Amino acid sequence: MTLLLGPPGCGKTTLLLALAGKLNKSLKVTGEIDYNGVKLQDFVPEKTAAYIGQYDLHVPEMTVRETLDFSARFQGVGSRAEIMKEVIRREKEAGITPDPNIDTYMKAISVEGLERSMQTDYIMKIMGLDICADVLVGDAMRRGISGGEKKRLTTGEMIVGPSKALFMDEISTGLDSSTTFQIVSCLQQLAHISESTILVSLLQPAPETYELFDDIILMAEGQIVYHGPKGYIMSFFESCGFKCPERKGSADFLQEVLSKKDQKQYWSRNEEGYNFVTVDQFCDKFKASQSGQNLAAELSKPYEESKGHKNALSFSIYSLSKWDLLKACFARELLLMKRNAFIYISKSIQLGLLAVITGTVFLRTRMGVDRIHANYYMGSLFYALLLLMVNGFPELAMAINRLPVFYKQRDDYFYPAWAYAIPSFILKIPVSLVESIAWTTISYYLIGYTPEASRFFCQLLVLFLIHTVTLSMFRCVASYCQTMVAGSVGGTMAFLATLLFGGFIIPRSFMPNWLKWGFWLSPLSYGEIGLTGNEFLAQRWLEIKISGVALGRRILMDQGLDFSSYFYWISIGALLGFTLLFNVGFAIGLTIKKVPGTSRAIISRNKLTTFDGRDQDNNAENRRPKLQAETALSPNRTGRMVLPFTPLIISFQDVNYYVDTP
Repeated sequence: MTLLLGPPGCGKTTLLLALAGKLNKSLKVTGEIDYNGVKLQDFVPEKTAAYIGQYDLHVPEMTVRETLDFSARFQGVGSRAEIMKEVIRREKEAGITPDPNIDTYMKAISVEGLERSMQTDYIMKIMGLDICADVLVGDAMRRGISGGEKKRLTTGEMIVGPSKALFMDEISTGLDSSTTFQIVSCLQQLAHISESTILVSLLQPAPETYELFDDIILMAEGQIVYHGPKGYIMSFFESCGFKCPERKGSADFLQEVLSKKDQKQYWSRNEEGYNFVTVDQFCDKFKASQSGQNLAAELSKPYEESKGHKNALSFSIYSLSKWDLLKACFARELLLMKRNAFIYISKSIQLGLLAVITGTVFLRTRMGVDRIHANYYMGSLFYALLLLMVNGFPELAMAINRLPVFYKQRDDYFYPAWAYAIPSFILKIPVSLVESIAWTTISYYLIGYTPEASRFFCQLLVLFLIHTVTLSMFRCVASYCQTMVAGSVGGTMAFLATLLFGGFIIPRSFMPNWLKWGFWLSPLSYGEIGLTGNEFLAQRWLEIKISGVALGRRILMDQGLDFSSYFYWISIGALLGFTLLFNVGFAIGLTIKKVPGTSRAIISRNKLTTFDGRDQDNNAENRRPKLQAETALSPNRTGRMVLPFTPLIISFQDVNYYVDTP
């Protein structure tokens, strides 16, 4: 078990990502990384190793137990089943009767694809999460588990799987020292008993936590200053002239001795003058030391691949079969829909209320079958389409909010994008059906459309498909825009384009010839064709003639929607095509888009000096104040530092606060 130490921004995260095979593909990488002598590109490092990031990304609507259960289900059991068979065979040969509890546990964690796993309970006990097992994770808007528990859940989510190489990035942030000690001591047992390889980066480990590690990697400015046994690191720095005071924590000393501000206080060779020792000088001294030479000698010998066990590395991308992946994603999507039921119910009630209000505006008692009232019917049909499209807007926000968790799990190869996209689409079909029924059943007879059952169901079908297309379109926009700001812009643009070419605001006959193609690319156009044809080609609109043309035909001609009755089914086919197209686009967007992140570049002190040297000629005037500022902060003759500060006093008395029982 190795501790990775170094100041923030020295490249710890980049090193961990490189070792876990998760570096950005666009980065130029030199050197080699081997697992048991096998190159990274020859197996699946993401399934063999687990990278535990410093950001807590979880679905807020799921409980702690559900989060760990789904993680265990997606990660599979690895080689546990083969190990179990081998153990049983050897026990029979040796005539050993195993402890019933241990036997039950080992058999339980070897079964693949379970909805509830005993491994989950075990990890929750280790991580101290059993007290909040059935509490929702929560987020900024929902009350849930505390920050420290969230941090432990991030760690538990990955160690619940079968990975034998764990790369942990600052897992102690937000935790108190005793909890960190408890987790690290469990990791120590994991490393020593199950022979896992564990590399943990911590910012300020307590002395007790520091003592649990076997090896230390010390980093600074993107370089490894020391990598070797913990017992030799102090003697290495003593050979460089720096000694750790008796009451100083080793980890703090190691980080401060590399800093320009703090290095001088640890200089032990008082008879020699002190000069700042740069990171490069430390690196050169380490390479020349015994530990450095041992490391170089070990790396120079190639590892014999025959020594490694075939089950140690993972060669398959996903742990479950395609059908099991789909089932697990369906189960999770259904759970999240139940947790968000309030949103879907309130959207349906909202549509029902609006249908009542709309019905009273276009009340059938005042609407006759004539040319003037035909415009009202046309307007009410367009309004219905518009309302169902606007009703799909919340889907954009919900899809974007869940993207960070999806990207994390996609990159860890929990499941592919299509297994996430298919349940998202299929499980929203009942929602679209309920909402379109809520609208049509109330508004159809209130407004007074043609009183025929077949036409009622035809209108319901078009409205249902428009709602499905809209949800699919907003999900597709979300997968490409990725953030709420870009998503709201992209969603509004898509909505306005659909609206503009929909054939109502600007009838098709009034569109310029070079823009008429837009009419056929808008889903709203097909909704208009279907609804208006369904209503105005009814018998009651064809009985009245104006200048030898049926009234229904005349109205459709004025609006540029004069199509034959079979165009209704063409519209249905087009809407189904749009649904398919947007969902395929959604799956492709989820597959190809990378996580939106920031660039973390490291610049060495040598480069910085070169840049400064270049700038000095240009900025001769700016140089003097800078030197004066440095002098003001430099140590004076008494050995103390002069820092300008304004004293600030805060006083408080009888502060009470109350926390609701969850």
